[in-house]
Amino acid sequence: MTHSGATDLLLDRFRAELRDLAPVAVWAHGSLGGGDYQEGRSDLDLIVVLAGPITARTVWRVARLHARLRNEPLVAKLHCSCLTPGTAADAERWHLTWAHQQLFKRPVTPVTRRELHTFGLVLSGAGPQGLLPPVTDAELAAFVVRDQRDFWRREVNRVGNWTQDAWVDVGLTTHARAAVTLKDGRLITKQEALDLLPGLGAPVEVVTDIRRRRYRQLGEPAPGLEWVARRAELTRDYLGPAIDRLVAAYE
Repeated sequence: MTHSGATDLLLDRFRAELRDLAPVAVWAHGSLGGGDYQEGRSDLDLIVVLAGPITARTVWRVARLHARLRNEPLVAKLHCSCLTPGTAADAERWHLTWAHQQLFKRPVTPVTRRELHTFGLVLSGAGPQGLLPPVTDAELAAFVVRDQRDFWRREVNRVGNWTQDAWVDVGLTTHARAAVTLKDGRLITKQEALDLLPGLGAPVEVVTDIRRRRYRQLGEPAPGLEWVARRAELTRDYLGPAIDRLVAAYE
């Protein structure tokens, strides 16, 4: 688990508030599980397994739980999907999720499921091995190809996205991680992705910009508008053809 006090305090408070829902298990994945967690920048990606079923009252109680956390530092980074033992095995099912400070539903993807089996942190209760079926290499590869082809390639054409730090950072690192997963079947961290991106042909100045913002002190001055516009152009010019080549190689 992270050695950061603020993150640990939030996780402790979250688990304390969760007790009324009697969770079967609480797991962490993403940067926190993978060892590349950067406080204040990284999301806190959690999975909660509830005894179930998830009813309208459950939804209300989950919303109330997160409302009670609203003044906690880092709470905007807290993302959590709620499974049950009866629904956890269904990779196509959409699960109740709190993220971006709102409730909605989304799947727990094959990438997340593989993360949980590979380096997930058990914060309380049972481990994922007894509740989540393993993800085969073929299932993982098929999802990664679809994600690059159907989501990221489409988003490259939406010019407005790429003036935002998050789109540049996640778009490029996700592509590098996809390339490694498809080639070797491995999951890698964002730091490893940044190390690999120049060798994949990504613009070095953009990779340097991402690394600077991710690993240096918070509160640094925001980049100027001229660089933001140039960064967006460089990213889109690289990412569109790179995705096309990757998808063509593995479809």
